[in-house]
Amino acid sequence: MRACALHIISTLLPIPCRLVPAIFYSRMTTAATNPACADTDRPVLVSVRHLKKHFDLGRQQRVYAVNGVSFDIYEGETLGLVGESGCGKSTTGRSVLALSEPTAGQVTFRGQNIHQLKGRARRHALRDMQMIFQDPYASLNPRATVFDLIAEPLEIHGLYRNPKEKAQRIGMLLEEVGLNPSFARRYPHEFSGGQRQRIGIARALALEPAFIVADEPISALDVSIQAQIVQLLQRLQQERKLTFLFISHDLSMVQYVSDRVGVMYMGYMAELACSQDLYHNPLHPYTQALLSAIPVPDPEKQRHRTGQILHGELPSPLAPTVGCAFKSRCPRAMAVCQNERPVWREYASGHFAACHALDAEGSQS
Repeated sequence: MRACALHIISTLLPIPCRLVPAIFYSRMTTAATNPACADTDRPVLVSVRHLKKHFDLGRQQRVYAVNGVSFDIYEGETLGLVGESGCGKSTTGRSVLALSEPTAGQVTFRGQNIHQLKGRARRHALRDMQMIFQDPYASLNPRATVFDLIAEPLEIHGLYRNPKEKAQRIGMLLEEVGLNPSFARRYPHEFSGGQRQRIGIARALALEPAFIVADEPISALDVSIQAQIVQLLQRLQQERKLTFLFISHDLSMVQYVSDRVGVMYMGYMAELACSQDLYHNPLHPYTQALLSAIPVPDPEKQRHRTGQILHGELPSPLAPTVGCAFKSRCPRAMAVCQNERPVWREYASGHFAACHALDAEGSQS
């Protein structure tokens, strides 16, 4: 019955992808083992250390959006970043790309601290770092044609010698993302959501970047279109040797596309591990609760599942956190959690977390 349903879905969807069954099967079984996840010899492309971003609201009020996160992104990998709304995922991504200046901490790209670079050096470094935005319509100027939208970064950086070469490059970019080059003279409102996202991807590729932050690139799209965009991003990663920071609410999709996954909560990094390790053996209580909420596409199994329901109040982002940020909702909270921040530790090879309960278990064993 399950295989029959998947066959029907794959034949009815108007997409050139049999990726949907692959995604469904991956959600039904286990995360695919990616050998690159365990490869520690790859060079670090992006390094984030103690990144903080606080927004001043005036009247001595501040929003503590990101509170000291640290992680590395290796060349050629996809690092997934998940967490509930308001946890600081998108703010982290924007700070990594210098679209938002951090309050503290540093972001290095190929060994250079991008927030300390000025003028031409900063522009040259940021040319290799691009972003795919969440809302494909809001991120495109409605008064500009597709040609102008993709041409703008080429003009800013002077990456063409004559108008003919510019037009050829724009046509090639549209073809690469699955659009007809004749669409170049149309406006964003003439396209569907999936087509607009492809235009955004073409614009991000125009400068031939090495690193792309994909900020929930599929959350505003239909499921069938999501599969197409994910398939496109994976193909582009293989062909162009791209590195991704993939931000999403969809835990199952992150499991499917990511080599490693980081889990954020209230501006802090709660856990970071290889995708397979994190989904099979989550250590942090918050990660365990998140993963228990993933629906299983099997009515019998789903009917007998008991997910973890978190009780308690969310801490306010307007006040600096004292102790563990998760203490008010954690089923394993201890006295030490009230006043002392847990230390970010490596509990297994490549598996990091920050939790007093895990420290207590380690000391007892």
